Amino acid sequence: MSFNAVQPAPDEPQQLSLLQGFPASSRTATGPPLAASLPVARVLIESSLPHLDRPFDYSVPAELDDAATPGVRVKVKFSGQELSGYILERTADSDAGHDLVPLHKVVSSVAVLTPGLQELAGRVAARYAGTVSDVLRVAIPPRVVKVEKEIAAGEPPAPQSAPGPETGSLPPSPAPGRGWVDYRNGSAFLRHLNAGGSPRAALSALQGFGPHGWPRLIAEAVAAVRQSGRGAVVVLPDYRDLDRVQAALEELLPAGDIARLTADDGQTPRYRSYLRVLNGTAGVAVGTRSAAYAPVRNLGLVVCWDDGDDLHIEQRSPYAHTREVLLLRAEQDAAACLLAGHTRSTEAQRLVEAGWAMPVEAERSVVRRTVPRVLNTADSFEQERDPLARIARLPGAAWRTAKEGLERGPVLVQVARSGYAPSLVCDTCREPARCQSCQGPLAIAGASGSSAVPQCRWCSTPAPAWRCSHCNNTRLRRGATGVLRTAEELGRAFPGKAVVTSSGDHVKATVPDTGSLVVATVGAEPVAAGGYAAALLLDGDSLLRRENLRAGEDAVRRWFNAAALVRPATEGGIVVITADDTAAVGALLRWDASGYAQRELALRTELLLPPAVRVASVTGGRTAVGHFTSSVTALLAAEGVVLRVAGPAPLLPGQQPAAGKTAANAASEDVRNLLFIPYSQAGIVTRLLRSVKAASAAKRTDDPVQLRLDGVDVL
Repeated sequence: MSFNAVQPAPDEPQQLSLLQGFPASSRTATGPPLAASLPVARVLIESSLPHLDRPFDYSVPAELDDAATPGVRVKVKFSGQELSGYILERTADSDAGHDLVPLHKVVSSVAVLTPGLQELAGRVAARYAGTVSDVLRVAIPPRVVKVEKEIAAGEPPAPQSAPGPETGSLPPSPAPGRGWVDYRNGSAFLRHLNAGGSPRAALSALQGFGPHGWPRLIAEAVAAVRQSGRGAVVVLPDYRDLDRVQAALEELLPAGDIARLTADDGQTPRYRSYLRVLNGTAGVAVGTRSAAYAPVRNLGLVVCWDDGDDLHIEQRSPYAHTREVLLLRAEQDAAACLLAGHTRSTEAQRLVEAGWAMPVEAERSVVRRTVPRVLNTADSFEQERDPLARIARLPGAAWRTAKEGLERGPVLVQVARSGYAPSLVCDTCREPARCQSCQGPLAIAGASGSSAVPQCRWCSTPAPAWRCSHCNNTRLRRGATGVLRTAEELGRAFPGKAVVTSSGDHVKATVPDTGSLVVATVGAEPVAAGGYAAALLLDGDSLLRRENLRAGEDAVRRWFNAAALVRPATEGGIVVITADDTAAVGALLRWDASGYAQRELALRTELLLPPAVRVASVTGGRTAVGHFTSSVTALLAAEGVVLRVAGPAPLLPGQQPAAGKTAANAASEDVRNLLFIPYSQAGIVTRLLRSVKAASAAKRTDDPVQLRLDGVDVL
């Protein structure tokens, strides 16, 4: 929300009073009678302006004394406007030095902001140099009056410590030799949870389907902590993973003990689940990003599945990552922590090497009998048998694997891009085809063959008369093949076999265990209940060639996630990858994700790149970014801190510029500075970044800049 009426200037007393939250026009010597005890309420106003990120004192009228409790939503008058906020606490007096403006209204008597959530929001805001209000906007769902009335008229909440299985016993393993017992430190982790301890672990799960898959492992960990009388928070990347984990939890715990928190379900179900967690009816909160803040009572365990997935990054300021929120919460509540995935992120590897978390991995003998066989078409053996395998879209080994696999069950085909022809190049010089309006990439959206008109992927402008700016040619060819084109080609290669696609807005959660080709983009692979008979991982080199520091790490994560959906090698499961023989491919061939994470972290530590250090990106107009960076570095120099600064560099095509430019500077170039921050100095640097951002917003001498810490897409 923008407050154009509040333009503070340090040399004007009246403007300074506005900053303190007590508008001069609203002051009165007399007013309504105040509450007999604790007549002052400290209120956090809902505002994204960094210089308003602090409590403001308001008087509590006697008529609102009972309703104005800490944690409730209120309406207050601020600079002539009616704004929303939360009461943080009630006090006996104020140090404002003048009459206070009374609270205007108590919106709801439900205390949705707990002391624990208030502390957590402050920690997250401090880590990401953001505002507490922005964090609470993500953490607390919008109010739904109907839900509050339903709960007020309902039965008293069930006891908090009502677990599913018999108290004091571990949940049974699904079958002998399966589950946590097959992982080093796995059984010890569950015993520690069951005894009321707070262990911290990084789990490298093997199987992604069936009754022994990773959802069952998470459910057993949650059941163990519930047996100790404590609660749990489980955060997943998307709704498909959420559905699977919820189903696994309901096999071990009562359905009423589980609260599902995701914005995809709508405001009413989300707010109902939030209140069930708040009043103790539900002891387990499971959901997507915002579930990390669920006010679970007596928290004993936080779980994050696949923390390398960028869906865990909040897309609103302060752009917090679910993993970091849960780590802060585990420290705050002295709770156990489980970072689980088929692979291990470099951030999780850093925690393991620092001794903060223990690795939970399967023995090699278990790995060999649980995972599929992996074949690379670019190795020397396959190259001798098929010299064209390196340049073919579907090498001979991949075709034979798909043909044999279709006789035993579904075959997964993973491709890098959605659409039909997601990128086009000149047929003569192979230069990428660009839009003449915005210089965006041209693409063909549908399967209309040569008659299709290419259009821009950024501005959607058709380009029927495109002409190459380098060689003046007018003919185009596909620079990459999308999922729809791949499905079309496979349908012709395997006549009579069903072809299923999963990508974009049409992502499928599951597929039947029948002989069909399932073509999916990375991250959109459906689950087959009995596992895939085979998987073809195409476009591997395209994933590795992405201009991003984490291209290799992300490619390995996506390959492992797809390969984990394939049946074990003992049941004929096989995975074929078409990519050059690199360290990333070698990790998949050996099924050694932790080894790859260790190698990546060592390289980045040597080069002083994240996550060996933290990084802050400052984006905006060149002048504003320069002023902000110089102010920060000057303050740090006074503290004896010198940072490595990279930039300013112009934004790459497709990157979003900073918003809020003035008309005078609308045409100025947007640039980005990167500040590399050692962990030992992160506390003081983030504090100064926050203060400079607040001072800049208060003075408004420059255009606003976007400040983002630890963004995975800036390198």
